[in-house]
Amino acid sequence: MDTLSATFAALADPTRRAILARLAQGEATVGDLAGPFSISAPAISKHLRVLSRAGLITQGRDRQFRPCRIEPAPLKQAADWALQYRQLWEERLDRLDAYLQQLQQPPHPVDKPPAKAGARPATRPPKKDRRHG
Repeated sequence: MDTLSATFAALADPTRRAILARLAQGEATVGDLAGPFSISAPAISKHLRVLSRAGLITQGRDRQFRPCRIEPAPLKQAADWALQYRQLWEERLDRLDAYLQQLQQPPHPVDKPPAKAGARPATRPPKKDRRHG
């Protein structure tokens, strides 16, 4: 699995996102990370393994504490990927907004072409009175 796919797969779980949010504040031990969750230690370890395999965290080598740290590079790659689509949709939505504003403008009256110089205004011939034949 490529790095970007692994990142999004890891981020799909709300518990893992909460763990990353905690690690964004600074490193923490496995015990610290498990505290807010009502899940077993093996379940937390599984979440940490997924995050680690995705490259989102690293764990220290101290056997007793194994402090975890967030790794920003995969998150930046995911953010950059999403940013290109954000820009695309912002451009499209801006064009849609401009079009909708254009539709809300009152229609412009159709102007008559200017009369030619020296031209006389068109007149109708007088109506004949049918009674007098």
